[in-house]
Amino acid sequence: MECECRCSERSRAHAILFNILTGDAEANDLSYSPSSRCHCDTRRTVRLKSRDTCLAASSVLVKTVRFVASLPAFQQLPAEDQRALLHHCWAPLFILGLAQERVSFEVEHEPVTSMLKKILLNREHERGENREQPTLSGVQNLKSCLRKLWSLDLSPKEYAYLKGTMIFNPDVPGLQVAPFVDGLQREAQRALREVLFMLHSGDGGTFGRVLLAVSSLQSVTPDLITELFFRPIIGSAQLVHLITDMLFAR
Repeated sequence: MECECRCSERSRAHAILFNILTGDAEANDLSYSPSSRCHCDTRRTVRLKSRDTCLAASSVLVKTVRFVASLPAFQQLPAEDQRALLHHCWAPLFILGLAQERVSFEVEHEPVTSMLKKILLNREHERGENREQPTLSGVQNLKSCLRKLWSLDLSPKEYAYLKGTMIFNPDVPGLQVAPFVDGLQREAQRALREVLFMLHSGDGGTFGRVLLAVSSLQSVTPDLITELFFRPIIGSAQLVHLITDMLFAR
């Protein structure tokens, strides 16, 4: 049987109501010693410490969509295929953009008092029952992905070819020209392999390390990215709709 942490014992005693009503300054500070946390801490909801990070993230997203839309091969695809591919890959492409732009960020716990406000005002439905709220565990996973990419020290050219291998995914359901997309992906993979081999002194293992780092991006959900970086500035709007508007505003 899994052992129950001490924080739940304290909660049963009296602290939960006190914390909801007054807030717990230490619980909202992610800079305190990790030894003082229990495993429950990583499941708490977090938010960005600085709104400037939202602005930096918005810039990265705009650059990401513009990059995709500017590719001649992408422009040749049917509009529905363009939309499907972008909806499928925008999240990992955005993370690549964060890595390329070296965007760093810090988070803090959502104030406990906000929970009481949501209950009293009956506004929980405004956040969407099915949305994945960003947790410390999710953010730590995202930062781990960024560190893996930074450790590769990729050039802008390498990032461009890497993005190409992710954009042209023939496995996206419903594509009208899947065989053509498959060919584009193979071309992008071949170009990426060649440029990695050339820029890394013939190290054939670099390609494998890059693919391994990219595979980890799939563990970061679009909902986490949306809620953490964009919900504070787009409100209840659907991010995929905004991305689609950017794609075809050319």
